[in-house]
Amino acid sequence: MAETHTKLTTPSEPNPVDNLSGAVLLAAGFSVRFGSIKLNAALPDGNTILRKTFANLLQTTENIIVIGRRELLEQGVYDFIPASHRSFLFLCEDARFGMGHTLACGIRHIPSMWQSAMICLGDMPFVRHDTLTRLLSAGRSQHIIIPTYQSARGHPVIFGRHFFPELQICQGDTGARHVLQSHPDSIIELDTDDPGILQDIDTPQALAALCAQVTELR
Repeated sequence: MAETHTKLTTPSEPNPVDNLSGAVLLAAGFSVRFGSIKLNAALPDGNTILRKTFANLLQTTENIIVIGRRELLEQGVYDFIPASHRSFLFLCEDARFGMGHTLACGIRHIPSMWQSAMICLGDMPFVRHDTLTRLLSAGRSQHIIIPTYQSARGHPVIFGRHFFPELQICQGDTGARHVLQSHPDSIIELDTDDPGILQDIDTPQALAALCAQVTELR
């Protein structure tokens, strides 16, 4: 049977970005394909990849949980995080087993009042602030909101709290894929004009190419 989903251009009855929602920033990767610490790689504006991703989120919400790992902490990857948010940096002791474990760790640290959470990848610094705001405002407890660009699904993805118990037991490298596959009728696609939702960075070559595109658009 074909997968079913709803398309959403603009959310009805926007949910204000307040203490009922927030972002979980996954920043515990091992950069195997990148060859060095990807999250610390520099962008043309002087920010690191992770710092820029965090700064974009901070324009949208103060409610940001960062999931890292001890080795990156010791190498200063998270040093930029302001004192006001240091208590929301949590280390995932089993990050080596895959993104699913990191995601599960993040979900376990979500405050009890959150009705939805925006799951963000640390290596996606080109998602626009207005896109993040639209996504977070669209969050609902019973829905999964996925942004699209030219019909292609991207990140970040919003999960309502109804799905938190399943996300807490994610494992391996597939992240939340099984949750999406199990709940096609709960998925709402949010159409955007933002190519940044597709632009994750896996190699130095990909980073250079994306930076060149951004420079050309300025």
